[in-house]
Order: sequence, then C-alpha cells, then structure tokens
Amino acid sequence: MNKQLMYLKPNVVIEPLVDSWYAWPHLISPGTAAMNITKRHMDIMESYIFNPEAHAAAVQNPKMLGGPFMDFGGGRVDEVKALMDQTCKDRAHMFELAKAIRELNNMLQASGKGSSLEPLYEQVPDILKGLVELNYDLQNNPSFRFFESLLYKSEYYNPESQSIALWITDNDHRPFCLSTPRLEEPHIVRLNIPFNHKGIDELAKMRRQPQTVEYISALLGITPEQQPLFNTFFTEETPVPYKKYTGDKIRMRYFGHACILVETKDVSILMDPLISYYGYHSDVEHFSDVDLPDTIDYAIITHNHQDHVLFETLLPLRHKIKNLIVPRTRGGRLEDPELKLMFNYLGFENVVELDELETIRFADTTITGLPFTGEHCDLNIQSKLCYHVQVDKFSLLFMADSRIMEPMLYKRVHDVIGNVDVIFLGMECDGAPLTWLYGPLMAKKISREQDNSRRLAGSDCKKGMSLVDIFDPQEIYVYAMGQEPWLEFISSLKYTDESNPIVQSNRLIDECTAREIVAERLFGEKEILYQREGFTKKTALAQEQFA
Repeated sequence: MNKQLMYLKPNVVIEPLVDSWYAWPHLISPGTAAMNITKRHMDIMESYIFNPEAHAAAVQNPKMLGGPFMDFGGGRVDEVKALMDQTCKDRAHMFELAKAIRELNNMLQASGKGSSLEPLYEQVPDILKGLVELNYDLQNNPSFRFFESLLYKSEYYNPESQSIALWITDNDHRPFCLSTPRLEEPHIVRLNIPFNHKGIDELAKMRRQPQTVEYISALLGITPEQQPLFNTFFTEETPVPYKKYTGDKIRMRYFGHACILVETKDVSILMDPLISYYGYHSDVEHFSDVDLPDTIDYAIITHNHQDHVLFETLLPLRHKIKNLIVPRTRGGRLEDPELKLMFNYLGFENVVELDELETIRFADTTITGLPFTGEHCDLNIQSKLCYHVQVDKFSLLFMADSRIMEPMLYKRVHDVIGNVDVIFLGMECDGAPLTWLYGPLMAKKISREQDNSRRLAGSDCKKGMSLVDIFDPQEIYVYAMGQEPWLEFISSLKYTDESNPIVQSNRLIDECTAREIVAERLFGEKEILYQREGFTKKTALAQEQFA
C-alpha cells in the first residue's frame, strides 16, 4: 500500500487544534489567545475537575447547548487534570501575558485621567513594553493598542501549540466543540505540526490527486505506531471528477450556513467557506468538497467569528485559493485582531484586505466591500464587511449577519451601488450575549442586564425588510442560521418552529412573497442559474435546480 497511488477518503476530518482545543481565530492572535487560555480554557477545566457530574448533566440539557461544559460524561477527569497541568507548564508565558494585559488595563483606568499618558509608559508591565501604545479616545477614556505584528514575532506566538487531529467521520453530527478539548482517542491520529505546514496542503490535494502513502507519511512525520490507523484514511477509489461550469450564465450554489459559491466560466468566488463531508449517508442532501472547483479564484471572509472563519475548511482549501479577501483591520485592539496578519502566519500567501466601498475588479466582475453593522455586541470591531458582487449587469448582495440598526446607512450605500438582483441575509436575531464570545477579553465584569442587552444578533423581519425596501431585489434568501446538522458542532443552535429567528424569517418570506419577490430560507443545498443581464422587473429569469 505504501508504494501504491491512493486518494484521501472524502470523510477524513482534518481538525485543527491549539493546546488540544478546537482552533478558532481568538486562539491564534497572541493577545486573544492568552485571554482565552487563562479565562475560558482554564475556567472550564477547573470547573470540570471540581464537579464533572454537573457538566455531564448540563450537556444533556438542550437549553445549555453551547455553554462552558465538557462533554465527557463525567469521566476522564485525570486526563483533563493532566491537560490542565501541561497547559500551565507549556503556556506559562501566556498566563504572564494575560496578567500583564489586565494590569495594564487597571493602571490606565486608575491613572489615565486626561493628562499626558507619556509618563505612564514607565508603569507599563515589563513584558508589554515595546508592544503597546497608550492612547485616549475623544471622550478622554484611556486605552492602548498592540503592535500586533511584533506580538507575532515574540514568544507569545508559538506554532508548537498547534496540532492536527485526523479521523474519519461517518455522519453529519458532532458535539459542540469549543467547550471540550480533544483528548487522545484510539481512532485519531495526532500530528504535532503547525497550521502553515505544507504537509496539510499535500494531504488535502490527495482528495483528488493520488499520491503514495509512503510520501505523505514521511512528509507528516507519521510514526510506526500511527501507521496502521493512518493507512485506513486512504482509498484506491477514484473520486468523481469536478465538472467545471462552462455555461454563459452565473451559477450560484449554496453549501450551507453562509457558504455560497458563485461561478462563471471565467471565475469562481466562495463566500465564508464552510464545507461539509461526504462518503456516508446523510439525512440532508448537500454539496461538499467534490462540488468545489479545482481553483478558487477568490475566497471571501465576511467577519471574524468562529462559524465564518473555519480553519477546518480553510486549511485543506489553502492550496486551491488564489486570493483570500478579508476585511481591513488596523486598530491593534485586543478584541479586533488583524485577519490578514493571522492568515499570513497560517500559510495563506495572497491575502487581500478590502475596505468599505473599496472594489476589486477583474474581467467583467467586481467585488465591493460594504459596511457591516451590528452582531458584535457594540464593540468597536472593524474586521467585518458585507459584499456587493457584480457580474456583468447582475448583482448579488451578501449581508452576512449584519443587523440593520440604521437604514439610512444602506440608503446611502444604495446611492452608490443602486438596486441589486439578489440579497443573502442571516437572521439569527436573538444571538448569544456578549460574554459568550468576548467574555475573556473584558477588562471588567459587566452586569447581567448589560450582557443580555448586547448580543451577537442579526436582523429580524423589520430590519431585513428595510433592505428589501432600499435595494428592491427580485430574490432574497435567508441563511439556514446553523440549522444544518453539520453545523451543530460550531454553532450549537437548535430551533423549533416557535424560535424567534424562525418566526422572524418566516414573516420576512411571507411579506416578500406577497410582493411577488422570490424568498426562501435556505437549507442543505441549492443551485440557481442566473442571466448575466440581470432581472427585468417582475420577470424571474432564474432557472432553479434541486439536487
């Protein structure tokens, strides 16, 4: 087998880990990583060791989905304790960094009273000297910014904390991953390699290009003990070849959640990549890796949340992506790490930053960044963009999870881009409270009332209809909002017909249908062909296909 040309099985999971926890963006940038290790990971581990039975009960409670509870059924306490001890030993410098950040915040609040901050540089914790700049906002509130590029060059960015877990999945369902570390399992091969390792690209290529197991084993450093299990991840069966779209229209394919592939015969654009697996029975028909082009001209990120920057999808696609478009970030704020810098350190070489109303042009296609408001708990976060994509005369508006708090903003945007043919919108209009995502970063504790009022919430029906009124689309599609089964592990969302996001999106669909606007809440997969000249008023030119 080692000398034979083989393919990687389509249901092999390439799972990225940091300190044995599921990797997401706040575990990469050194500042956010330090705060999450010390506050999120350590708090969860300490709580589990103290009362594993409480965690086991909470995991079984649907109301507790996505909470800070380990899913080990009350067992494996000794292993969790060993992981906690190892973390304290290996990441001691991150504990020091988190402590220094808290001390800096406290010092600024105590001493930054409106006079010059220059004398306070002497009081900056030693390990942060040369890594931060002190500043005021226009309300005379003291703060600081990181020189984030220098943080990445320091000991606080340690690729040795990164690893890959390889395993085979046989279904779409996985438990919520952000609250439970990945311990050793007999069905998992652990690779102690950083995320920028070229072996990840070579392994992912084997989904379509055969290679010998001997070659990939040597590249990844597979041990003799790992070899028998590693061999089971490969097959002689040739995968179904991808059929490149060669027609004259615009093809839209929905892959689930907020992931949409826009293709013409000349270009491919993939929004918020999140790709499910195949090679097993699934209750929901869906596109997967086999339905992606061999080259993705532009992969686009809307915002820096864990369900829109999914390394499990992005790392295996890295070798296919010619250009990765991300929102421009330059503030150096703890809560808003720079995406381009992060992706560069993860091995993505052609990362393009886009700003609001900045446009990329190629052939007959343009991609324009648009303002993205809300869904970030009123924090001053800049790493978020909606996108206007125009192919010839046909235009699509990707609004992601934007919450339309001030319609006048988008009336002004309309003055620039005009009407659009199709809108895509997320309507998870309840959202988790601020502390669910940003809690470890907060300088001081906030009240429950404040926490519950500042949520990771998208648009409801009224806010969504304001977009319809402004941009006059002929079609509007609501994302599935994490309801596809292969999203449970990262979104933890389960709705009923009575859940507010379902009620609100149904209401929007009904109102649009009454106006003779095509409207639908997406789920699973969908394919549509559009004419390049766009819609004529009251005439539907879309040709729909359902797999």
